[in-house]
Amino acid sequence: MGEKLKEFIAKSKELLNDKNASELQHKKGKLTARERLKYLLDSDSFAEIDAFAETQSRELEAKKKAGDGVITGYGTINKKAVYVYAQDFSFMGGSMGEIHNKKITQVMELALKTGCPCIGLLDSGGARIQEGVAALDAGGRIFQLNTMMSGVVPQISAILGPCAGIAVYSPALTDFIFMVNKTSYMFITGPDVIKTVTGESVDFERLGGAKQHNEKSGVAHFIADNEKDCLDMIKVLLGYLPQNNLESPPYHASDNSSRETKKLEAIVPEDPKKTYDMKEVITEIFDKRSFFELQPNYAANVVIGFARLNGNVVGIVANQPKVIAGCLDINSSDKIARFVRFCDCFNIPLINLVDVTGYLPGTEQEHNGIIRHGAKVLFAYSEATEPKISLVLRKAYGGAYIAMVSKGMGFDKVIAWPTAEIAVMGAEQAVSIINKDEIGKNPKAKAELVNQYTEKYLNPYVAAKLGKVDMTIEPKNTRIALSKCLEMLLSKREKRAAKKHGNMPL
Repeated sequence: MGEKLKEFIAKSKELLNDKNASELQHKKGKLTARERLKYLLDSDSFAEIDAFAETQSRELEAKKKAGDGVITGYGTINKKAVYVYAQDFSFMGGSMGEIHNKKITQVMELALKTGCPCIGLLDSGGARIQEGVAALDAGGRIFQLNTMMSGVVPQISAILGPCAGIAVYSPALTDFIFMVNKTSYMFITGPDVIKTVTGESVDFERLGGAKQHNEKSGVAHFIADNEKDCLDMIKVLLGYLPQNNLESPPYHASDNSSRETKKLEAIVPEDPKKTYDMKEVITEIFDKRSFFELQPNYAANVVIGFARLNGNVVGIVANQPKVIAGCLDINSSDKIARFVRFCDCFNIPLINLVDVTGYLPGTEQEHNGIIRHGAKVLFAYSEATEPKISLVLRKAYGGAYIAMVSKGMGFDKVIAWPTAEIAVMGAEQAVSIINKDEIGKNPKAKAELVNQYTEKYLNPYVAAKLGKVDMTIEPKNTRIALSKCLEMLLSKREKRAAKKHGNMPL
């Protein structure tokens, strides 16, 4: 064996057997970058690129190490090609230097060229201070590529350690963010700097822990108990997604196409004032064990996620009556709009399950911009060209009706149960306005006026007479009706006027 070959083998072994990295990560209850890639990807499918790239900074000559703190390459997950990068926190805290960032952009460019999902496993303290503006500028290229890839290939980020500064902006530009409880952190500025600048004392967990970003900020989509669970969830998510925007989502036959949904009448009370769990409705309608919820802990008044209907992947947007009566507010509006736009990017039909009285009233909502945020929902649905089906279970009032049901907004099929109430507002509010003078003279008349309004307007038939409801069905036929509508719409093609892009009310 020649000396050159021996040298190569020695260097390769050094890359693969870093005991210091293993000890450092394992003490913190974390996997190493290579262990993460091995668990995520199909066995023996990973091909590493730029393995021997290293920093060119003279100041860091003594610290140089092959790979420069990030492992990049490609492999397969369930036999589907993906491009990946995994940051190595054991080398300079996973800091993002110029070469480190260029390795990441190389992977992103290849994912874009080949039409494959791109997955980042992040564990970084942020920009490498010693490399200054060179590191920052190379980070800017990552952000540009995130933007160019948006809507072309799925982008997934897993936060597997403390991520700060420029290390959090790239994940924020991707489609989905996964975090691990107690070991994942995201923040622009760390606790020490905050203490210096503002005097506020806060620890990593309260500042940017997994629970904070899954429950309060809405930055993250998923929270896992440990790293392996997190990586398993990524595998499940990919099972619902196409490789790119030119493909359809994967089809998997998984349930009886003619199955009736007889349990729905028991799940949904006829009394519109009684609550229920919309997730039970979703479980009953869609293919068994196929619902995969996104952001379950954020803006829980709305439920979003992927499921299958007769094997076809669909995106579900549903009001949750047991949380503030399923009203739309600022956070749920953002949650819906983002999800609708993702589904439209990647050819995933949308199904709305509607039971909503309207947008949440109040000075807090108004002063914080419910008009602007609510308009995002209108923009997202109006812009979407994918099949859009809306099912009204009970209430669909006012602006929320327009946003989630209206044929004028471009919904292809509107289905209603006999219990559906489609109107500008509820009966009590309506008669208080319409019959204000009459009630003022005779308050006892209000109850009868409410009954009259309810009988005349709070039903699906007024809307059906105007062609605003396509089908009124029994609850037991819900799955069958939705399946037939979806099958009819799968070949839908809709063109929009040529333009650079719209100006969404951000």
